Amino acid sequence: MASLANVVSVLRQNVKLALGASVALIALVSMDGRPAMAASCRADAAAQIDWSECNKRLLMLGGSVLDGADLHGTDFTYTDLRGSSLNKANFEKAKLIRTSLASSQLQNANLVKIEAYRSDFSDVDAENAKFINAEMQRANFENAKLVNTDFTKAELGRADFEGATLTGTKFSMANLSRARFEGAKFTGPIDFESSFLLLARIEGLDLSSATGLDQKQIDIACGDAKTKLPQGLTMPTSWPCPEDPDED
Repeated sequence: MASLANVVSVLRQNVKLALGASVALIALVSMDGRPAMAASCRADAAAQIDWSECNKRLLMLGGSVLDGADLHGTDFTYTDLRGSSLNKANFEKAKLIRTSLASSQLQNANLVKIEAYRSDFSDVDAENAKFINAEMQRANFENAKLVNTDFTKAELGRADFEGATLTGTKFSMANLSRARFEGAKFTGPIDFESSFLLLARIEGLDLSSATGLDQKQIDIACGDAKTKLPQGLTMPTSWPCPEDPDED
């Protein structure tokens, strides 16, 4: 039978090994020189945290600081993220169905291929954010800052851009059917190349500096006598359109 001294010695060695492993983990440094954070779905919200593929449904996370966080594939369905700081966060392929991000900071965020049906992006600052190939039917972008924001190939049917600031925004090949742009501020060039504008509400907008528009797109959209079109395009005889009943 091993002596008590030998048992104590072995225990001490195991403790030292465990402490050494913990110190090594804490000392890990990511490629860009910032402390690495181990993935943990139970960890509290923090900048640069790894919550990728986590289940964050039905939570109250308003006011969170998640700048630079890895949220790839995370499920935020019905979660409240209002007033959060999400600059440079990676939301690629995340689920944001009926999620509220109202009044949040999303500058330079990656929202490529997200699912965000009926989500609230009102009053967000999404300058330089990417929503490429995003599924965002009926999303709310009222009064949002969308400067140099990329919606290429996004599904934006019935999305609401009322009062939004749109400068350098890309809607190329996006589905904007029945989207609403009343009161939007087009203060610079907007790219509508090959976008689908069926019954999109563009009444009163100055689109004179927009690029990628052709007569076929304008013919199926809904403008009025106050809508300003790029040179060479004319107001269709079908304008103005009747009000959309907005059926579910």
